[in-house]
Amino acid sequence: MQAFYGERTTFVTCYVGKSQFKRLFKWPILLTAKVSSSKKVKNSEKHSNNSSVNVPLVADNGELAQHKTITYPPSAQDTVSFFHTCLNGLNAIAGVGILSVPYALASGGWLSLVLLFGIATAALYTGTLIKRCMDMNTNIRSYPDIGELAFGKTGRLIVSVSMYTELYLVSIGFLILEGDNLSNLFPNAKVQIAGLAIAGKQFFVILVSLIILPTVWLDNLSLLSYVSASGVFASVLIILSITWTATFDGVAFHHKGTLVRWNGLPTAVSLYAFCYCAHPVFPTLYNSIRNKHHFTNVLIGCFLLTTVGYASMAIVGYLMFGEEVESQVTLNLPLNKVSSKVAIYTTLMNPISKFALMATPITNALKDLLPRRYKNRVTSILVSTVLVMSTTVAALAVPFFGSLMSLVGAFLSVTASILLPCLCYLKISGTYRNFGCESVVIVILIMAALAMAISGTYTSFMEIAHHLVQL
Repeated sequence: MQAFYGERTTFVTCYVGKSQFKRLFKWPILLTAKVSSSKKVKNSEKHSNNSSVNVPLVADNGELAQHKTITYPPSAQDTVSFFHTCLNGLNAIAGVGILSVPYALASGGWLSLVLLFGIATAALYTGTLIKRCMDMNTNIRSYPDIGELAFGKTGRLIVSVSMYTELYLVSIGFLILEGDNLSNLFPNAKVQIAGLAIAGKQFFVILVSLIILPTVWLDNLSLLSYVSASGVFASVLIILSITWTATFDGVAFHHKGTLVRWNGLPTAVSLYAFCYCAHPVFPTLYNSIRNKHHFTNVLIGCFLLTTVGYASMAIVGYLMFGEEVESQVTLNLPLNKVSSKVAIYTTLMNPISKFALMATPITNALKDLLPRRYKNRVTSILVSTVLVMSTTVAALAVPFFGSLMSLVGAFLSVTASILLPCLCYLKISGTYRNFGCESVVIVILIMAALAMAISGTYTSFMEIAHHLVQL
């Protein structure tokens, strides 16, 4: 991940390169901190220039595993103010989940709002655990570094693979979102190629893929990064425009809803968890803030504001459309209202601008696996093209936005936002040796995360299988 995949977007922006994000966010570059000779430093700088993904799947040494603290002198990276760090944090958390929370509330009923607040509280707490891990070892510069410090190369590999998998599935979700909304706006659009008629969602998924493809070929994504930074403002605009549609454009709040739907709770929990999967970016935010002692306040402010936004959108959408609300609330909006068009077109523009930011870390990780002689411009374009083609095929084969995002939330977001921070903190801090109150709380969170992941993943797979049978 999220306005659209801002959590996912900001997370991505942490990895796609140096210059563009230094100018935009003044964020630090995600390099593994090492105590080494000048020759090693020079080699690391050379490697970072050759690849825009500066977080390898597996570190080339185990120095992070040495549990020691090194004091770094003040640098230009630690210059982001409290306000700008809050803004970056909001952009990281607020995202496309804003479109699916009404559907999540409809799936679980009114009482599922308690789960939304519970997941937000748990995610806030695990965010503070990440901060405490970084306080214990200043070698940590990225989320995979925490995994490596806790569990060695295997931990780094697990964290990295989970992040790249999430990026890939979110990229597929972007294409599905575009296809759904464009086919809703233009239901009669179709084209014939060699006697084969392509219409509806399939046509728009392919069309958007062709539009996106040149952006993935770019080496310098600074222009796109400026557009993607508007995530938090787009979320606010969508909430306001949809509320305007209900209040002044005749839709109103006619539905009362259901108190609880037990069979829909796994889907609701998964979608709520998807809204809070920005934890991979927290180490970058922490490294960039000027006063490290204020970072906990940053987390509290960001989680409070985004949770109010998510809850407001869930309530408004559920009261407007009741059980009939779609997995993207924009699909329910009347197309003849200006406020509805504002919400829909805001929804459409962000995924197009952010797809490259989501895909670039994956393509660069793949290119790093190639032999040196194949690392050239042609190969880079080929890898990027193949990636876009694969996401397009997946979006055409499994065009179920709600079920896919539920799967991402259950399988990946719960893992990255709750399970991994708890496990890593227990190992790094050594609190697992002491049976105290904090250990009990963390163990309870781990058990709850496992239950959410298992039930949500099973439910999502069953929903996808059911939809495939009906095609």
